[in-house]
Amino acid sequence: MAESKSAKLYRMVMEDHVCPYGIKSKWLLESKGYAVEDHHLTTREETDAFKEKHAVKTTPQTWIGSERIGGYTDLRAHFGKSADDNATSYRPVIVLFVMMALMAAGAAWVATGKPASILAVEWFVSFSMCGLAYLKLRDVESFSTMFLNYDLLAKRWVPYGYVYPFAEGLAGVLMTAHILNWVSIPVALTIGTIGAVSVFKAIYIDKRELKCACVGGDSNVPLGFVSLTENLSMIAMAIWMLAKPALA
Repeated sequence: MAESKSAKLYRMVMEDHVCPYGIKSKWLLESKGYAVEDHHLTTREETDAFKEKHAVKTTPQTWIGSERIGGYTDLRAHFGKSADDNATSYRPVIVLFVMMALMAAGAAWVATGKPASILAVEWFVSFSMCGLAYLKLRDVESFSTMFLNYDLLAKRWVPYGYVYPFAEGLAGVLMTAHILNWVSIPVALTIGTIGAVSVFKAIYIDKRELKCACVGGDSNVPLGFVSLTENLSMIAMAIWMLAKPALA
């Protein structure tokens, strides 16, 4: 039997608050071709009475036919969309690298007049370092805690977990500006080498399954090849900038 294409949705719509998950639920249902019978819960009292009547803790709530699907997360799962907010994913770091690559290419094109250049590659690495440092600096305490799970130096000297994002950001800014190479090169080379060794040991020698602190302490990015690539890129950038004057 074909599934009914009508659904009932109960969601909070008040003068001072319209539930965003209710709006998302309505949009999701309509995007799947459902005619939505949209019921508004317009007061806290009405919302509390609804929850008590149906023995639920949250709104919105969706029914398809006689089956209660549940809230927005349950509705996503019903339609086969990921509902696990704790699942590991490389998506955050991939999005960041893609954006940094596009920004670097655009900025280098303006600076050089060429759609592709060495400068674009240099800026991709330095922009990425700045972006990753920013994500860590949003919550240094959380980052340093996650960092302690695998970084060899931070385990021996806890302050390093607080210093690292500032050092990465400083090196990234200086490398972007091509100034003070005597500061940026040793900083990038040092933190990149320590990071690469730490990640390699944790993943490929100790075989540990950890989350990477590379995009901040609230990250669900798994520690692995991408994390190693971040550190190897810093090492490569430092070596390139060290060798660049001799190649000119």
